[in-house]
Amino acid sequence: MKKLLCFLFVLVSFNVFGQEAPPDLQTILRANILSPGVECELPVSDRTTLTANTGVGVSGSYLNLSYTNSGITYFVAPFLDLSYKLFYNRDSRLTKGKNIAFNSGNYWSLRLLTNFKEIASHNIIRKDNIDFAFGPTWGLQRSYGKFHLLFDVGPVYYFDTKGNNGFFPIALQLNIGFDLKRW
Repeated sequence: MKKLLCFLFVLVSFNVFGQEAPPDLQTILRANILSPGVECELPVSDRTTLTANTGVGVSGSYLNLSYTNSGITYFVAPFLDLSYKLFYNRDSRLTKGKNIAFNSGNYWSLRLLTNFKEIASHNIIRKDNIDFAFGPTWGLQRSYGKFHLLFDVGPVYYFDTKGNNGFFPIALQLNIGFDLKRW
């Protein structure tokens, strides 16, 4: 818990003591393709955004949250993915002439992913119909016209509503989609 509080303090410090920012971050509504869903990214300050992504995705279960058979295991379920992103390299990207439009840049974030009752599954029985994964990530997102790409990676602490929990060292996220509206 102390490490989490230290990370939050550092995240806020970056935001408070940051230098003059490049053009403002934008509010963007996106449609994601890989995990079909709709995402809204809202600026919180000149360097941070809050992102809410909801849809239906394919996921594997964490060790302590399910019973599995051998072989490939997965489930398809609705999800809610929330991220607080701190963009740290927009100034240097702007100086180098690189794209910063539509919130392009590298970031640190805190992410909370929630999976709900599965629609379908293969070789897996979940212990609860809802689970959570929370942790810090490092990521990058780029915009190429209306095309959007996001990748992030980081460790997660996972748990469900029945008290099952654990730690997973490397969780990955890849989103490919299109910006529907920017303002």
